[in-house]
Amino acid sequence: MTKRQNKNQLKLTGIAVSSGIAIGKVRLIERTKAQITYQYLINDDQIKHNVRRFKDALSSTENQLITLKNHMPDIIKEHGFIMDSHLMILKDSMLTESTVNRILDKKICAEWALKQSLEEIRQIFNQIEDEYISSRINDVENVTERILWNLSGETQESLTNIKEPVIIAAHDLSPADTTEINVSKVIAFITDMGGRTSHAAIMAQSLQIPVVVGLESATKQLKDGDLLIVNGNTGEIIVNPDNNTLIYYQEKKKEQEEYKSTITKSSHLPAITLDGHQITVRANIEFKEEVVAVRNFAAEGIGLYRTEYLYLWNNKLPSEEELFEDYRKATETIAPAIINIRTLDLGADKVSSNLRMPKEKNPALGLRAIRFCLKEQQIFKNQLRAIIRASNYGNLQIIFPMISGIQEILDIKNIITQITEELTSKKIAFDSNIKYGIMIEVPSAVIMAEELAKHVDFFSIGTNDLIQYALAIDRENKNVAYMYQPFHPAILRMIHHVVKVAKNARIGVALCGEMCGDPLCVPILLGLGLKEFSMHAMAIPLIKKIIRSTSLEEASTDFDNILKLDTAKDVREYILNRMKRLLPELQEKGYLDH
Repeated sequence: MTKRQNKNQLKLTGIAVSSGIAIGKVRLIERTKAQITYQYLINDDQIKHNVRRFKDALSSTENQLITLKNHMPDIIKEHGFIMDSHLMILKDSMLTESTVNRILDKKICAEWALKQSLEEIRQIFNQIEDEYISSRINDVENVTERILWNLSGETQESLTNIKEPVIIAAHDLSPADTTEINVSKVIAFITDMGGRTSHAAIMAQSLQIPVVVGLESATKQLKDGDLLIVNGNTGEIIVNPDNNTLIYYQEKKKEQEEYKSTITKSSHLPAITLDGHQITVRANIEFKEEVVAVRNFAAEGIGLYRTEYLYLWNNKLPSEEELFEDYRKATETIAPAIINIRTLDLGADKVSSNLRMPKEKNPALGLRAIRFCLKEQQIFKNQLRAIIRASNYGNLQIIFPMISGIQEILDIKNIITQITEELTSKKIAFDSNIKYGIMIEVPSAVIMAEELAKHVDFFSIGTNDLIQYALAIDRENKNVAYMYQPFHPAILRMIHHVVKVAKNARIGVALCGEMCGDPLCVPILLGLGLKEFSMHAMAIPLIKKIIRSTSLEEASTDFDNILKLDTAKDVREYILNRMKRLLPELQEKGYLDH
């Protein structure tokens, strides 16, 4: 989005992924596609040559990625697993073997064969509903582009050559690019492409510099040396600001940095409301290696461990032992705190190409998550055995995704009984008191909450999917994304109902969606009666601060008033005014501007 402020000043709007304000000159980085001819046929004599070229390019790419990983700055070394995932992509049969087979069978050049393999993978990922998983196609594209550059024999500009403080602007940046960033020289970066859950964005947050992505055409509107203000809180970019705007943001930048330092220093304090109620704040993670960051931000355990990673890039389904080792290490590392491991939340289209499942027209409403697991029970049993065995090494609980009714829980319990009896007969240790919970993320689960509560130990409310399913909104569709409203009265009433049911049934209830990390949503969630939150680790210090500044009694009264409101706009305005009075410094420092 572009908006002209005055004759020279220009305002662009993208997606904020790493908070803070940066002011400096822009440096445009060329990240164009490899300039080579992709599509041409080859004769029989050229087949071996193209296969060899492709394999040599794979080898060069692997060596480059290993070098980049070994030289990662200390500040982002905890994300070395992301580079490992790129190395795994290099070994994935859907990319490598598929490309070689296309060269052999279709007699096409290596570049063309690789592009066709990428397109096939892209079509599969386009059908995946979960934003975290679907955004992993960015990693495949990053790796593919590096292979193409190696096939061409050309090189890209390295970010290590930057010698003065600048704001980088690029069409896109890969995680490999991010490893080259020197934060003493790169004070922020912006890209045309990308989203909140891309691996480059995740690594950028650890660099603790402002980052805005998804600007679409910023690089076409900028030129080297333009003065930029990057607002990583709101996603706004101001190009060539006037003096008044520049002075305003210089003061705001200083205030935010001082405030952020204060918040971070106090993040180890417990999240206790003004009237003495303890709130549990946990973190969501995707890889076991993220446990280090969880501890750094003083999370009280892991509220959601997504387990799809090991299924995405193996040439075959991960073995029970591979899964067990992953879950055991994560459980031991975070112990004695709780870790909630969610079972597989993917469809058959990505779990294994060997299953040869037919493509679905609407996979978001098809065979995915628990539905897939109950159909492909051997896959499900392998994962469950691994998780249950890992429960012997810490405080582990299991969450089942996309539960829509009682029968699914009954079927799950039967499988669990089979597994625990088998482990007992083999004298394999596990926690016999392990707790089982379900994700509340489809409307039918909300309606059936009272009955479901009789069969489980806790609920975990997944608002990301619940909002989409309840409001019939695809938030990745730009035509309707504006209707994705966490403040919608229907959503708040659904959450309220689930919390009341859990309280009456005396079972645990937590919320693990993006609402937890939104400063404006926290008072509402407290007013709803929620006392367990789980969010991205980076959001924890600020959310704890808000909780410590809030009275649960007053938040409850506010929610009673909110229930009388009819629109999401009314709810947002009500809570915004409330937050301005409660924590005026959040408004002053731009945390409520989004």
